[in-house]
Amino acid sequence: MRNIKLLIEYDGTNFVGWQIQPNGRSVQGEIKKAIKEIINEDVNLIGASRTDAVVHARGQVANFKCENKIPTESLKKALNSILPDDIVIHAIEEVDPNFHARYSAVEKTYRYFITKNKIAIGRNYFWFVKYELDFENLKKCAELIIGKHDFEIFSKKGTNVKDYICEVRSAEWKIEDDKLIFEITANRFLYGMVRGLVGAMVDVARGRFDIDVFKKILLEKCNDFEIMHAPASGLVLESVKYPNF
Repeated sequence: MRNIKLLIEYDGTNFVGWQIQPNGRSVQGEIKKAIKEIINEDVNLIGASRTDAVVHARGQVANFKCENKIPTESLKKALNSILPDDIVIHAIEEVDPNFHARYSAVEKTYRYFITKNKIAIGRNYFWFVKYELDFENLKKCAELIIGKHDFEIFSKKGTNVKDYICEVRSAEWKIEDDKLIFEITANRFLYGMVRGLVGAMVDVARGRFDIDVFKKILLEKCNDFEIMHAPASGLVLESVKYPNF
């Protein structure tokens, strides 16, 4: 039995998310269907991150086990020849039998993209924020979230996990022309967590509430203020890191 690892890029605009669902196209479903067409095996395709509807990825990782002996480079070419244009397989390799795309991951990096000017071309990859934003307050918020914290209040309801503690290893806002980019790396992420953090930080930066309130929400889990979740379209899974196998 072989264990095959995939490095995947996809445009999430027209997907219901990574995971197979009954109500529309999923990235997992499209890749599983293509694999079956090529090797005639119905594989269990495991993704590193269950990205939500409309969320994009440049560095999604997945793995599956199979009996077929097709060379990995041949499999990559075959998959890219039949997959839809909004999914690309960038690399395929055979890995240790114990490798698990989700549970073997030690950290993930996401980026969130904001445009301060309304755009037509590229609108599916940015959140257009019409408010004036205080960039220094964005930076201060990002500094506060570094370290181990309980992020339950920033995640979406229905998150089914044993605990809500995540270790944020880096968090930074950058300016590129008229764009704002938030990059965050952590050992794990909760459902909707990045979008909740971005929404709350933008609320601070536009003056809806001050940074002391943000600190109270983060450190004391104060739920007196409703957390705004940023739109999914601006979020990209950039990379997933694994220990050596």
